[in-house]
Amino acid sequence: MNKAYEKLQNCTRIVREKIGDFTPKVALVLGTGLGGFGEKVEQPIVVDYHEIEGFPVSTVVGHAGRFIFGTVAGVPVVVMQGRVHYYEGYSMEDVVLPIRLMGLLGAQVLFLTNGVGAVNRSYRPGDLMLMRDHLSLFIPSPLLGANMDELGPRFPDMTHVYREDLCEAIRSAAAQLRLRLQEGVYVQLTGPQYETPEEIRVLEKLGGDVVGMSTVCEAIAGNHMGLRVCGISAIGNMGAGIRDEVLTHEPKDEVDQNFADLVTASIRNISQLLS
Repeated sequence: MNKAYEKLQNCTRIVREKIGDFTPKVALVLGTGLGGFGEKVEQPIVVDYHEIEGFPVSTVVGHAGRFIFGTVAGVPVVVMQGRVHYYEGYSMEDVVLPIRLMGLLGAQVLFLTNGVGAVNRSYRPGDLMLMRDHLSLFIPSPLLGANMDELGPRFPDMTHVYREDLCEAIRSAAAQLRLRLQEGVYVQLTGPQYETPEEIRVLEKLGGDVVGMSTVCEAIAGNHMGLRVCGISAIGNMGAGIRDEVLTHEPKDEVDQNFADLVTASIRNISQLLS
């Protein structure tokens, strides 16, 4: 058996022992500044990453580093309250291990969220963006190395990573709430440094709308194993050089209400598409 798959199986077994027969339908990953949404999960069962032997642990301020199992809008979910990043020194294989684990626990949908900088000059801080595609050109693929045949094919198709039916469920939720929702392309860079103004101009020319340091590798891993993927970006600032301001990493403890309402309504809509 592939050693990486054996490690994944062991981590999954440990979590399963802690949550019993609970089976999530939606796996929700909370990005920087968005972890407070985890407090909205009802009937929570909390599993700290430190409790899972061999599991990568979040080292970034603002990422609590735990799974929360429970319900949102009556839908069984598993929430990652804090992710791990490639820039923390983990292998890409470890970065996506949590995604694969949630899939093995029974999740059908991978709902990714992130805090980002805007490349698209028509966007504004505070906007929410539906991810309709991504650029993975600047990071190593999480599928490098021996393929985990137990999870998916050697050469997965990436034509429809962000499923249109899920995207439509999110659009409908935004319309129900009368929220403005941007749509665009997410670019993942490795970080941890922010981009230069010239790099922002290059990303703009390549068709990127927002930029961050996570998410795309998770979407690839999720798509590889057959999870249905969707995502929302919360725009915290404009990219370097667009405004005369210094970019800093200042995690927030409070989730913007628009984000919380949109995620809740989207999960409710998405659940109607699941078996």
